[in-house]
Amino acid sequence: MSTPIQAGPVQEAYALGAEREQETADTEGSSSDGSGGGRRGRPQRRRPRGAPLSPMQRVGEVARWVLLLVCSALFLYPFAWLLAASLKPRGEVFDNRLIPQTWVPENYVQVFNELPLLNWLGNSILIAVLAAGLVTLSSSLVAFGFAYFRFPGRKVLFGVVLATMMLPGAVTLVPQFLIWNQLGFVGTHVPLWGANLFGSAFYIFLQRQFFLGLPKELFEAARIDGLNAWGQFWRIAFPLSIPSFVIVFLFEFQASWNNLQGALIYLNVGSAEGYTVPLGIASAMTKYDPSTGGHGDYQFVMVAALIVTLPMLILFAFGQRSFIEGLATSGRKG
Repeated sequence: MSTPIQAGPVQEAYALGAEREQETADTEGSSSDGSGGGRRGRPQRRRPRGAPLSPMQRVGEVARWVLLLVCSALFLYPFAWLLAASLKPRGEVFDNRLIPQTWVPENYVQVFNELPLLNWLGNSILIAVLAAGLVTLSSSLVAFGFAYFRFPGRKVLFGVVLATMMLPGAVTLVPQFLIWNQLGFVGTHVPLWGANLFGSAFYIFLQRQFFLGLPKELFEAARIDGLNAWGQFWRIAFPLSIPSFVIVFLFEFQASWNNLQGALIYLNVGSAEGYTVPLGIASAMTKYDPSTGGHGDYQFVMVAALIVTLPMLILFAFGQRSFIEGLATSGRKG
């Protein structure tokens, strides 16, 4: 007589799962028919209710919301004032009313006749994209080398790179100007983005910390499969480090967009059409200043200042998720 086959753990688990599925189906069927057994079906999950707040906790909650609203109003007031001033006539620009007494929406049309605003926007966008893109690529390559390559003096060299952040920017202004002047690029846009070809110490540090948080096993497996260093960076490190690339790009884009000092040094010798946005608005302030022969048409300056903030708002709106993720994860190591 043959011995019956004993069920193993796999067969027992499969049978138990089948019984549970059958019980679930029976329960759902009994709850869906009209025999009054709907309330005897699967129990409904309810969210646990929190304990009621005490009077002191309610006061604290209200105080917190009031504080947040006040801080938000303080941060939004300059933007609201700028928006209101851009819709006012010449004599009411500085009356501090958030609701204009006289609405002049024609300012948004006349500003393009008064100022070469489109040229300023185009120059600033071109320079900011080149500067941000170049510094992101160059800094990431250097950071990847410091993170995954072992060579003599690596720590000392990385310390020297970080030490350059302690140098004040004013120290290197004259040497940089002399270099660009000898190369014949003063009066062009090249000095405003050319230096970013060599990376930035802060961005190198930021992206190195992000690269150190990636699994080293991926790079070891790729190295065994014959992938070279450039392939490891482009096919592994880059796709996994997009949040760090986004945050570096946004930081540098904003820095280049608001760079008045560099434009004042290298572009002040050219025509107004070659200015960037900060230098153009500064020149418009001088143009409309009554002490220099202007008529005080500062409403056009307000319109220009409001329009040039839109690219930054749009950029941060689309890159907000990666921006926050990059800030949250750039400090990881291992």
